[in-house]
Order: sequence, then structure tokens, then C-alpha cells
Amino acid sequence: MRLFLWLVAMMAAAIGIAVTARFNPGNVVLFYPPHRIDLSLNFFVLLELALFVFLYIVIRAFRATVKMPGKVAAYRQQKRERDGNKGLREALKALFEGRFGHAEKAALRASELPENAGVAALIGARAAHRMRQSARRDQWLNKLVDDNAMKTARLMTMTELLVDDHQPEQALEAVRELNASGTRHIHALQMSLKAQQQAKNWPEVLRLVRSLDKHRALHPALSSRLRELAYDDLLSDASHDAESLLRVWSTVPSADRIKPYVACRAATALNARGLHDEARLVAEESLAADWDDRVVRTYREAAAPAGSAALLLQIEHCENWASARPTDAELALTLGSLCLKQKLWGKAQRYLEQALSDAADPHMVRESHLKLAQLHEALGQEEEAANHYRQCALATIL
Repeated sequence: MRLFLWLVAMMAAAIGIAVTARFNPGNVVLFYPPHRIDLSLNFFVLLELALFVFLYIVIRAFRATVKMPGKVAAYRQQKRERDGNKGLREALKALFEGRFGHAEKAALRASELPENAGVAALIGARAAHRMRQSARRDQWLNKLVDDNAMKTARLMTMTELLVDDHQPEQALEAVRELNASGTRHIHALQMSLKAQQQAKNWPEVLRLVRSLDKHRALHPALSSRLRELAYDDLLSDASHDAESLLRVWSTVPSADRIKPYVACRAATALNARGLHDEARLVAEESLAADWDDRVVRTYREAAAPAGSAALLLQIEHCENWASARPTDAELALTLGSLCLKQKLWGKAQRYLEQALSDAADPHMVRESHLKLAQLHEALGQEEEAANHYRQCALATIL
């Protein structure tokens, strides 16, 4: 329909021009002495139109010629951008697909575009790392050293890759540089935690675990396991003397002191250094909050001297606990051992026999037989003592 209307309009214009030109008797005279040119008005109008068209074409051609280098440069730039963006997309796709060699090659093409160079270098570094090419990985990352816009991304990537490569010292250097720039987001703390764990810097591990727990950034099971590893190393360090061990224990938060695995490690370490009073206090506080057989065992090992008020108080505590836990074999063995030390023969025999009947652990069976053998030996019952010694030896062999 539109084409039809255009045709009608053009035909009407042509008819109008033809009719007007036919009845137009005007002339145009161009006079330049001694020359004179006479033209009809219609022909002059045609010449003017032709001259306009010619000048228009010449000017357009000149302008197109002048703009040609810019258009060529723009075309080449667009082509580079298309190729660079295509290379970046291919690099990302190949990285996620696990085709790391192809990803590194595509990243190399993408890095030819300055706008993509930073991201392409990170992709190339990750791809080279996955192929265990540490030198090429470092070359990719070194390309970003002077790029402030990519500083955080470079340091985070470097930390993650160095942690994965079990190079904690270098990873911690990257973390320190990252912290110096004021960046302290959750993922940075998580990477720092892994690096500190690999470096076995347990005080810092504990600090980071507490910080991440505040943000709920660690699974409770992982948080508990990391705390256990840290306290195990801190409290079981053989280089500690009694004074340094107490100094370390004073830095442990109250909420952690009552946890069974912490209390067990601490009481064992305190007993090993002769600090039995402190070990008993640690065990009692932990057992009051959360019952655990491991802590009961350390409480037994922290027995006070025979005839002391502290030993009688221990026996009293154990009897109170036994009323609430009458079938606890570990507690019965502890109570029997304490009574044996205090020479309460009847109670000692009753509780040790109860521990023997309820015991399921071979170590507990062996210790029960040994304590009963010592009891009968102290009472002069040589035959019963020999029998329990024999049973203890058999339990050791089995």
C-alpha cells in the first residue's frame, strides 16, 4: 500500500512539473562581455538540479574518503572486541567443563583485548593451576601486579590457589597484603583459616574459627573439629612446662573449657605435669556441664593423695554422680579406684566388681582386673589376687 501511494505521488509530481514546464515561457540570460548565453528557464532549472546533485555526490565522496581511516580502525577494534569477548566466553566455558588446556589457550586470546586482560589472566591462572603448572600460574598472576582494579581478585585467587597447593606461608603473605588493603570479607577469612591450619598456627586458627562462627560461615561439625585439633595441639605440646601450660589454659574461653574434648586434653596435660588439683577442677567443671567418659577417666588419674581431704571430696563427688548413673562402668571403676586408694576395701571391691561386670572396653576390663588384684593382694588374699592378675594378662593379650 505504501509503495502504491509513493507511485501515485511521483506520477502526480511528474505531471505537475511537465505541465508547468510546457507553459513556462521564461528565459535566463548569462552575460559576461563579450559573451552572452541565453537559456530557457526550464533548462536552467535542470542545470541547477544537476549541479546540486553533482556537488552533493562530490562532497559525500570527499567526506567518506576522509572518514575511511577512522572507519577502518573502528572496524578493526570491533573485530578485536568480538574476538576477545568470544575468547573470554570460551575460556569460562572450558574452565567450567574441566578442559583446562583449552581454557588457557582461550584466555590467551581473550587477553589481547585490554578490557578483558585482567579476567582472562585469572582464568588462565586457575587453568594452569589445575594442570599443576605452577610456573605458568605465577606468570598469569604476575601480569596483574600493577593493575589496582584487579588487586583484590588477584590476591584472593592467589590465596586460594596457594592453599590448594599446600603453600601456607606464601598464602598467608597474600592474606596479609589483602588485609592491609582493608578487605576482610568472609571468603578471605575462610582462605586464611585454611592457610593457618596448614601452617599449624593453632592460636590463629582458634581466632578465625570464633570470627567465622559469629557470621555462621562454618558448619558446626567443622567448627567443632577445628577447635578440637587446635586445642589438642596447644594443650598436648610436650614443650610446655607447668607454668606455660597454665598460661595457655588461662587464654581458653570459659565456654570452651567445659567441652569434653577440651577438658580431657587439659586434664591429661595437667596430670602429666603433676598439677592434679587443677586437673580435678577442670574435670569437675566439665562433668557438671556435659558428662563424658573421657573426662571421668582423667578425673580418676587426678586422684588426690591417700588420706587427704581432697580424696574424700573426690569420693563424695563420685558417689553423688553414681546415684544418677548407677550403670556407668567408667564411673564405677573411678569410684572403686579412689576407694582403693583410701583403703575403703568393701566399697572398693563392690564398685570394681560392678565396673568389671558392666565393662565393654578391653582396656576397662584389664584395669578392673588389675585394681581387684591389687585389692586382694593388699588384703592378703593371694589366690584371688593371682586369679585377677592372670585375667588381666589374658585381657592384655586379647
